[in-house]
Amino acid sequence: MKMTNMNTKNDRSSEISSSDLESGGIVIVGGGIAGLATAVGLHRFGLKSLVLERADSLRTTGAALTLMTNAWRALDYLGVAESIRRKHPQLQRARVTSISSGFTKEISYSSCGKSGNHEVRAVQRSVLLGTLAEELPPDTIRFNSKVVSIQQSESSSLIAIQLRDGALIKAKVLIGCDGVNSVIAEWLGLPAPSLSGRSAIRGLATYPEGHNFEPKVQQYWGENLRAGFVPCNDKDVYWFTTQTSHPNDSEISQDPKRILEFAVEKLGKFPEPMVDMVKKSQIDTLTLAPLSLRWPWQVLLGQLSKGNVCVVGDAMHPMTPDLGQGGGATLEDAVVLGRCLGKAMTATDGLENDKRIEEALNKFVKERRWRAFGLISGAYLTGIVQQGYGGLLMRFLRDKYLGKKLSDNILSQADFDCGELGVN
Repeated sequence: MKMTNMNTKNDRSSEISSSDLESGGIVIVGGGIAGLATAVGLHRFGLKSLVLERADSLRTTGAALTLMTNAWRALDYLGVAESIRRKHPQLQRARVTSISSGFTKEISYSSCGKSGNHEVRAVQRSVLLGTLAEELPPDTIRFNSKVVSIQQSESSSLIAIQLRDGALIKAKVLIGCDGVNSVIAEWLGLPAPSLSGRSAIRGLATYPEGHNFEPKVQQYWGENLRAGFVPCNDKDVYWFTTQTSHPNDSEISQDPKRILEFAVEKLGKFPEPMVDMVKKSQIDTLTLAPLSLRWPWQVLLGQLSKGNVCVVGDAMHPMTPDLGQGGGATLEDAVVLGRCLGKAMTATDGLENDKRIEEALNKFVKERRWRAFGLISGAYLTGIVQQGYGGLLMRFLRDKYLGKKLSDNILSQADFDCGELGVN
């Protein structure tokens, strides 16, 4: 019997009882983008799932994220794209400026890729999560449900999931959507993600009377520092910085006021509109977090599924944000897993259900492994160049020769179609 334990204090009650899934069902650990999108994909096949979220409400940490062409195709396949589009204007282009050299590059988003027209929008995380949650039956998400251990009997295919409050849930299929520090990934034997040596500050600035920023992504490249902002709508602007990790990051991250001061200090040489924007941030949207990744060879060679258990999104392939593909890759995962598992669990081919489930998860992993490998590798290398690591020579090469290639590669990685759900 294999078991993962986490020692936590039992400080919340739950209405979940061990009888909830006695007959076996689909349990998704994590109620973020990965968990909710996966649940929606399965729901389209008429398959009910139970999403276990450790927080007491939907978590909106990160303020917003930029979703590119591949993400919008995935959202279309999940049937939720239109309502999100109406709240977030399409971005027309991106502008990159080097603080040290003055190099500037404009990238148009109006061109057509091999899989169709490009589409880029900055989406508030609360809107995305709320939209996905509204598509699910009322009793799908269970809050205050922190997983502390997982057990699988040698004589049964059911997985026993122990919650912090002592409740026991039995699952026929277990899907880990529980982020970078995934309990499910640990149970599968995947190594813990590695620190990249960088951290990110993110926030949302609000202009009550409206802002005058164009619908475009603005990025600045500095010395071991990258920053940028992008409008989400007429009043809200999402901004970010990525920088070399600081010894006091973990301490600063606990206090939003210190995060604000730290960000303003970091942006001392950046244009005034960027600094002013940071000062206008909603204090409760500010986050400072290390940037982690699972090394690409670990994704390529590691065990991403076992029997009736698998991982999705950041639990499978945490990556740095330098290609803007963390959210997009996660939404692709949800569609592909929904297609593989949905077809398997609704099939009438006479095969044993356990066998179909295992084959479906293996198929999902096979389809996603190389895609994740490429995105993690590309993001990590892009981050090194964009950040200007390597001194004056690297920054010269970045500004003089590599800027266009980096921009073209970001659009190229987004020019991807994960395929439809395939619901009849």
